Amino acid sequence: MTALPPTDRQAPTVPAPALRRLAAIVYDFLLLAGVLLIAELVPFSIALGVYGADAFADGRNPLVGNPLNESWLLLASFAFFAGFWVHGGQTLGLRTWKLRVQLPGGMPIGWWHALLRFLWGGLWLVPVVYLHKVLGAGVGLSIAVGFACLSAAVVSRLHDRLSGTEVVRLLPAAKAK
Repeated sequence: MTALPPTDRQAPTVPAPALRRLAAIVYDFLLLAGVLLIAELVPFSIALGVYGADAFADGRNPLVGNPLNESWLLLASFAFFAGFWVHGGQTLGLRTWKLRVQLPGGMPIGWWHALLRFLWGGLWLVPVVYLHKVLGAGVGLSIAVGFACLSAAVVSRLHDRLSGTEVVRLLPAAKAK
């Protein structure tokens, strides 16, 4: 694991406020949507070559519910987040809001902590999927419950505690006189 440059590691930090963390998450999810659209081109091209265009006619899609496709998208999501966390500690959303993911003490996280953070960070999705898929709740209710669960997860910092990481706010360096 490579350490951050001394100037970066010694930058003054404070715990990240929940509203900034939530704003960074929303920003990152918008970026993730674009990444997943691009990542979906690979299985779509394969399915188009194997099944032909008729497989997608009449609103059918052989990729929906396909465990290989869902695993691919999960891997792309992990690569997006973990790549940024491991190399610099900041996704684009975190950078925009001047936040950083790190180990307590200021050291950068490695791949193991990134995996734990990614897995624990997805817990808020469980009630959303359960409501929608199992109970048949509408999309609006599922989104509302999902946002409430996400907000609770951000405020409690549960996935940070479970993964042994922290999100800090980077303060501006004091100017030399």
